[in-house]
Amino acid sequence: MTDVGPFGLSVRDQALEADVQAGLAAVEEGLFEATKSAVPFITEAAQHLVRAGGKRFRPLLVMLSAQFGDRYAPGIVPSAVVVELTHLATLYHDDVMDEASVRRGVASANTRWGNSVAVLTGDFLFARASHILADLGPEAVRVQAEAFERLVTGQILETAGPQDGRDPIEHYLDVLGGKTGSLVAVSCRFGAMMSGADESVVDVLTQYGERLGVAFQLADDVLDIASDSHESGKTPGTDLREGIATLPVLRLRERAARLGLADDLALCELLDSDLTDDARHAEALRLLRAHPALEQARRDTVRYAQDARSALAPLPECAAKAALVELSDAVVHRAG
Repeated sequence: MTDVGPFGLSVRDQALEADVQAGLAAVEEGLFEATKSAVPFITEAAQHLVRAGGKRFRPLLVMLSAQFGDRYAPGIVPSAVVVELTHLATLYHDDVMDEASVRRGVASANTRWGNSVAVLTGDFLFARASHILADLGPEAVRVQAEAFERLVTGQILETAGPQDGRDPIEHYLDVLGGKTGSLVAVSCRFGAMMSGADESVVDVLTQYGERLGVAFQLADDVLDIASDSHESGKTPGTDLREGIATLPVLRLRERAARLGLADDLALCELLDSDLTDDARHAEALRLLRAHPALEQARRDTVRYAQDARSALAPLPECAAKAALVELSDAVVHRAG
């Protein structure tokens, strides 16, 4: 039994483990090949985050989903490279928008080379993904284009905020469905589709990926508040400090508006203050960790992860299905 992919996923079937490990190794080679340029500087910038590592969550889902058809079909590894290149490209752009200084434990591209280079490098990765995609056929191009539209729409909706009268929590979940769920869903879809799995199986795995992607991001929201730096690998309360209203904060605000309790209103006021101040930030983190809103956000995370698991019910029992179930359970575990 070997741990592969994110969260230390334990693959208990030797044949599946061999397939997944070989597939991920091929994807890694494909990522380095796809990020080479005749211009050495472009190669350096494009491979910056590839070399920094990462969970390779999306390629793992491609490999597992391909187990429901011909797992050796030629389009599987290239499609996994496409989804990971697309994901990496969005990270370059996100770091510019968020003015992030660190990504995956290394200096972000915008910190190292400036915003213009970071944005253009992201564009370069999108171009390389499109080049690979063109060889996978018009249906693959259409699927990727629709997912990318949803991803960008989610980012725009996050930037614009909810319209007047719109529930902020519903708005936020829609944002996550676009920003995160769409590409995770495509990872599952590509794996099944490229393997020639039945359309019903493709649909099931796509639904699973969408729900898992949202659950994965909600778990990150909870971890940002609840975990210490040793546990999560990043500084706790990063989103709080940057003024990003993730689900625990939105649950707090919803409760404060509904019940009007003095402690809730005071905590909302504290969150609206300058949390770059270390003392204020520490106090906000302490209070939010003890607040019922955090437990509600955990329950929301568990619900999405359980919905992902339930979506798998029509699939035949096999090692790949067991691994996908374990992934959904791992998300619940991350959220505590």
